[in-house]
Amino acid sequence: MVILPSLLHADEQPEEGRTRVTSEGISSNPGAVDITTGTGELAGAIETSAGWPKKDSGVFLGGVWVGDANGLLSGGAEPGKWSFNSLLIIGAAIDSNKLVGWNGGTLGVQFLQFNGQPTNQQAGSVQGYNSLPGPEPLDRSQLYQLWWRQELFDGKLILRIGKVVPTNDFNNVLRPVPTQDESQFIPSVSGLIFTPVFVNPTLLGVMPGYYNSAYGATTTFAPTNNFYLSYGVYDGNGANGTQTGLRGPQFNGYYFNIGEAGTAWEMGSDNLPGSFGVGLWKQSGQLRTGNVTESGATGVYIFGSQRVWFRHPGKDNSGITSFFQFGVNDSETLPVHQYFGSGLTAFGLVPGRSQDSIGAGMAWSRLNGNIFQRSSELMFQAYYQAHLFAGTYVEPVISCIPTPGASRDLGAAWATTLRVTVLF
Repeated sequence: MVILPSLLHADEQPEEGRTRVTSEGISSNPGAVDITTGTGELAGAIETSAGWPKKDSGVFLGGVWVGDANGLLSGGAEPGKWSFNSLLIIGAAIDSNKLVGWNGGTLGVQFLQFNGQPTNQQAGSVQGYNSLPGPEPLDRSQLYQLWWRQELFDGKLILRIGKVVPTNDFNNVLRPVPTQDESQFIPSVSGLIFTPVFVNPTLLGVMPGYYNSAYGATTTFAPTNNFYLSYGVYDGNGANGTQTGLRGPQFNGYYFNIGEAGTAWEMGSDNLPGSFGVGLWKQSGQLRTGNVTESGATGVYIFGSQRVWFRHPGKDNSGITSFFQFGVNDSETLPVHQYFGSGLTAFGLVPGRSQDSIGAGMAWSRLNGNIFQRSSELMFQAYYQAHLFAGTYVEPVISCIPTPGASRDLGAAWATTLRVTVLF
């Protein structure tokens, strides 16, 4: 089971009366899109082993382990190569109201351990067909998140400050639309493992996120249940190659600013939920690639999701959901100028496998000619995510990259991945 934040309150933690617990169709990397990761079963196991009485103390303790094996079947930069990745995130969240009587406050902390290999470089992929490995070092231990979140004005204004993962709050196409009908709820719009569903490629190199979190502040205004406005400002030193996830805050002229507006709805007689968001961002500071320099960069993005079919309306969440993404920037130094992606996910359609999902997606990026000789990179991916037991999932994936962007001389890359996810 996984607990997810609400779309309508863009950085909101689950709270009493609105918590949703489920085990169907999770994200392939919950640590990249969920503010609180895991099921909380770790705390329960500790209480049981210590013989403590179980009570709702307001303390959440849990996490996730994600591991995968990747084989480059043909093409790319190193055909026949295998790679392996392991991600562990352990975290806690403390509800200040339940613990000390401070209304609307939450304290969150997470530790991250990653050990991996250059999976995407082996395939020659610029966009990244596997979202687990990022920039070097590929072996790292770090404080992933440490933040305070405060609700004001009956939850209509939400502030979060500290070391955070902005992809939780901005351009999060995987975040499901909350509904009053629990039978409609899904934990994630897609289980695709490629990087573009976690960060729009036009933001690669500037937007903090997994696993390079950054210090900053997020403000969300949600005047109604189907509309929100969010603004965030963060340490933007990722734009000069600094591994912000491994460093403390720096104040040297590199800042990443981002704003987003979003809405959600239900349409048709079956109340099919949908969502749409649009964002604008600006990176400050001197940016460089090779002999090209520029002062800052800006860009825009849009994203959305729509449930297109319920097999059993009002009874369960089985059916099909779609999503799309688009982005563009004005940068001469970032790797991607324009991006478009989309996908479909089917939930619970295999007989006797109500908690499984199957999906496919595509990602296309126009590349920066100052960096790459190939003008664009196209990628397709398909997966089947099978629920085994409790919070354990296994996910075989096939990826095809007809035009690997790292070099125009690379042939079409075919890769296979087997991923295991354990939420606890």
